[in-house]
Amino acid sequence: MTVTLAEEITLLALDGESGTVRKRQACQWAVAGGIVLDLVLAGRLSVDGGRIRVLDTTPTGVKLLDDRLGMIDSWAAPRRKPPKVTEWLTKDHRRVLGAVVESLRERGLVRQEQRNALGLFPVRWFPEADGTVKRELRARLEELVLRHAEPDDRSAGLIALLHAAKLHRPAFPGSPPREVVPRMREISEGQWAGESVRKAIQEMQAAMTAVFLVTMRS
Repeated sequence: MTVTLAEEITLLALDGESGTVRKRQACQWAVAGGIVLDLVLAGRLSVDGGRIRVLDTTPTGVKLLDDRLGMIDSWAAPRRKPPKVTEWLTKDHRRVLGAVVESLRERGLVRQEQRNALGLFPVRWFPEADGTVKRELRARLEELVLRHAEPDDRSAGLIALLHAAKLHRPAFPGSPPREVVPRMREISEGQWAGESVRKAIQEMQAAMTAVFLVTMRS
């Protein structure tokens, strides 16, 4: 099963039993960034000089990505010059998490439950339905970060997004930050990927850091 970067970030942030998203605000930014980075890696978008460009509107075959690609194209097309990627992240981060959780539900990785908060208000929860993907993801991240295996392009991008959004604890719940943060920083800043991919990762990390810092100060 192909799982997008945004879905991987969401799986890490979701509490498997309660179905709630930990560090929700930070997760929203990372998920929005994950969608963009996946589309960059797929050759549909580019991020250069902090600006986002649509290169190709051909569907990827992944509904979650294709829906966002269409939205970015419609949003960016009327502009005289490519808009800043931080503008898109700011526009999309509050709504994209729901689309990603729905994608996980459709894939059978989480299930939807409804409870009444305070006995009055219906609230949806998304506990884990199939933990296989999440276990494999955690094992891969531990191999890269705790045992210093060499990452591929996509894994380096995932770790860079998690690091920029300070999602160290959801990604490595059993490890103190001092054990994982330096290695995540090393991967984020390293020379693991080809030039074009590395540049895209760096651009997305810079954008993520910028919007995340502004949010935390407000």
